[in-house]
Formats: sequence, structure tokens, C-alpha cells
Amino acid sequence: MSVAKKDYKRITTKSLIEMKSNGEKISMLTAYDFTMAKIVDTAGIDVILVGDSASNVMAGHETTLPITLDQMIYHASSVVRAIDRALVVVDLPFGSYQSDPKEALRSSIRIMKESGSHAVKLEGGQEIKDSIKKILNAGIPVMGHLGLTPQSIYKFGSYTVRAKEEEEADKLLEDAKMLEKIGCFALVLEKIPAHLAAKVAKSISIPVIGIGAGGDVDGQVLVIHDMLGMNNEFSPRFLRRYLNLYEEMTSAIGQYVKDVKSSDFPNSNEQY
Repeated sequence: MSVAKKDYKRITTKSLIEMKSNGEKISMLTAYDFTMAKIVDTAGIDVILVGDSASNVMAGHETTLPITLDQMIYHASSVVRAIDRALVVVDLPFGSYQSDPKEALRSSIRIMKESGSHAVKLEGGQEIKDSIKKILNAGIPVMGHLGLTPQSIYKFGSYTVRAKEEEEADKLLEDAKMLEKIGCFALVLEKIPAHLAAKVAKSISIPVIGIGAGGDVDGQVLVIHDMLGMNNEFSPRFLRRYLNLYEEMTSAIGQYVKDVKSSDFPNSNEQY
């Protein structure tokens, strides 16, 4: 059932909670640079995630682990300069928060001060509770992330669906309730069974954003390079490609090469 959208001139953490209360779905995409963020924001997205997936799609690493705090701040700063409406959330990279709450706070303060972003996102539940509380106590909004947590890929051993077994599903639900209780404003659920994601979304009052978590949550997030078809090697079940930019861009670039080599470009109207 469609729900009338409230016209938000600027999305805040409060806006997202209102959207959940009103039954309005939340749209979220990644962006890592000024030009792409400008397009995404102009198109009306609610939340832009400056994801540590930049490690994969921007730098070509196999995992998200290599990206540094300095690099995340660089990407986040580029995005923030482009936006007028969207809420900008930045991933805390691997190693910047897991073992020491004080380090987690220092990392978060650097992101907020140096990039101008609006919130941070951390992967994990009970095991990083103290780090999240430390950040929240400083007045920095935190988005949680449960299910498949890519920064723990070597612990999991694969990118398969998480929380299929009852024990892990119970822990995920407990972690979600804990994240709400300590003050997180929203939660990402990645690659878990749809029925479990729906149960989590109904059990907590903060928005639940899914990626590979079914449609009965409060919003969806995708990596921009995936949904635009710029990355043709990644085809999980949850991905819907809205364009095939890989083919369109290679075709356009190929035509440019031909035009240059044949002296067709530039023509008489394209020079001074």
C-alpha cells in the first residue's frame, strides 16, 4: 500500500524515525565522490552511506578491511560537499573501533569534524556495545549493522546468508533490541532470512534498513556501482540492476577511441 510522503527539505535522524512511524519506506544508496553524490542527492535519496565498500569499488581491494580512516574521511568530505537534502552516514573502517572504546570515539570525532557528515555506522552487536555507548555519549548519532558484517569476513569464511540457525537468529534479535536500547537511531540488516528481518523490524521502534533482508523492513540500501550495473561481476540474488552502465560506458568509450583515431573528433564545430 502506498503511503503519502512528507516533504522533507533536509533528512535527519528524527526524519527517519518519523518515516518508520508513518509507514514510509526509506531509500539509501552509497556514494564516495562529489559528482556521484550530487546526482544521488538530486534524485531524492533519503540517506547516503559513505560505505567502506569504497575499498572494493573505488580501490579494487578484495575485502573492506584495507581502507583507512583517513581514506574514509576523504570520501566522506567529498560527498558532504555535494549534498543539500540527504543524511550522510559514514562507516567506521576496520580497526578503528573494535578493541578500544576510546579509539572508537576518537575515530568518530575525526569523521564528524573533518568530513562534516551526520552520523557513523558500526558493524556488530554486544561485542562492540561499549564502543557504541562511548560514541553516543559524545552526542554522535550511530547506525548499527547486524547480519553479514563484511569486516568480519575472515571470521565467517564466506559471504553466505547469516542467522539461518536458531541460535544465531536469537542473538541477532537480542543485539538489535540492545542497539535500540542504548540509543542507535537506525539499523542495517545484511543478508539474513527475510522472515527474521521482518521480525526484527516489528520488534524495535528504530528504522531497519535491509540489504538482502527482504521487503518487510523499513527501507533498502544498495551499493551504487552495483545497482547502476557498473560492476558486472557481482550478481547476488538481492541485487536489482536499474541500468547496465558497464556496457553503455564501454560502448561510448570505444566509440570515442574510434572517432579520435579516424580524426572524426573533433569536427569543425568542436574547435575554436
